[in-house]
Amino acid sequence: MTEPIDERPATDAMRDTVIDGTHETDRLDPRTDAPSRPGSPVTMPPVRLGAIEVPTPVVLSPMAGVTNWPFRVLCEEYGPDGLYVAEMITARALVARNPKALRLCRFAPGERVRSLQLYGVNPAITEQAARIVVDEGMADHVDLNFGCPVPKVTRRGGGSALPWKTDLFTDIIRRVVKVCEPAGIPVTAKIRVGIDHEHETFLEAGRIAQEEGCRAVTLHARTTAEYYGGHSDWDRIGELVEALDVPVFGNGDIWGAEDALEMVRETGCAGVAIGRGCQGRPWLFADIANAFAGSDERVDPTLGEVCAVIERHAMLLTEFYDGDERMAVHDLRKHVAWYLKGFAVGGSTRRAFMECESLDDVRREIGRLDPSMRLPERIKDKPRGRVRFAKKVHLPYGWLDSRETTRQEREALFGDDPMDASY
Repeated sequence: MTEPIDERPATDAMRDTVIDGTHETDRLDPRTDAPSRPGSPVTMPPVRLGAIEVPTPVVLSPMAGVTNWPFRVLCEEYGPDGLYVAEMITARALVARNPKALRLCRFAPGERVRSLQLYGVNPAITEQAARIVVDEGMADHVDLNFGCPVPKVTRRGGGSALPWKTDLFTDIIRRVVKVCEPAGIPVTAKIRVGIDHEHETFLEAGRIAQEEGCRAVTLHARTTAEYYGGHSDWDRIGELVEALDVPVFGNGDIWGAEDALEMVRETGCAGVAIGRGCQGRPWLFADIANAFAGSDERVDPTLGEVCAVIERHAMLLTEFYDGDERMAVHDLRKHVAWYLKGFAVGGSTRRAFMECESLDDVRREIGRLDPSMRLPERIKDKPRGRVRFAKKVHLPYGWLDSRETTRQEREALFGDDPMDASY
């Protein structure tokens, strides 16, 4: 039994409830640990979200600092029939017309579906944000974030902590659907399994989302406590598929097209959502599209081809930042680390890219690389990005005492929240 503890002596409104303990999972990675077995053919029909059809049911999951429109454009060029979701927008920041939030709401002219994700804790503020999206024609699809596990979100009752409070969860979805549905904008929800395995919420949350009008639910098959560690429990995706009538997208540990096929075989999910697996690999969407079409064709880029993507990414980011090359190249740095992961280019090359300040600097470093180099077979389609465990889960004080919010909790949650209003 994992016991909630409180760490800081302060008034109740100022303290966190902290779940402390070890949350490692013994789930096997089906690609590397489980016995190999022949895969049955997979046929993936399109998924319909209201008036929107997703011909290839693969979703780019929102990732903070990653899925702005330059990266989405690259992904969509490889897989033009998927759904590519913008990084999370905090409702309070959008209502406050925060400049960075407004920048993140931008879409490229060629994006097939303008898909935007909202995060909020206060139902009234989240409803206001949805009203702005509708009235200003900002998006064609709205996803609601109930899956973020980071402490600065969960300690405010947001993200993956929020479904524990069924009244808040229901109220937010109901209000947003009521605003968006008349405008023909489908609403979906992203959730996790629960706070930890003693506080699971995914089945109840999925049913509520469906009842309140969500057109699909995405499940990241980990708890908040598991963060991004171990292997996600795909069995839980299968449980949600059985429980719901709306489409369920599975999320967690899809590093290559074969993983996507295996998830569909194991769970029966209607589609897959890709997060860390596409970092530095936007061509993963082409691989999955081919796999879902029954083709064995996969993208196997040389380093020269990867560098062409890096340069294009840098140019798109410069446009995103209104011509500011320095901001663009600084944003590019994390992507370069992902693009080069697995290539034998050496630490000095990686450091040189991290010191670039302009497009010319990026092009100079690209010119020093061997364009014929390829990734070793043993490295392809391997896990990437964060794999650490969360040692503690931070929640509002007394959060686990009840499944519904008290008046005092709402007063504490809905007060001024700088994290919600600024970036």
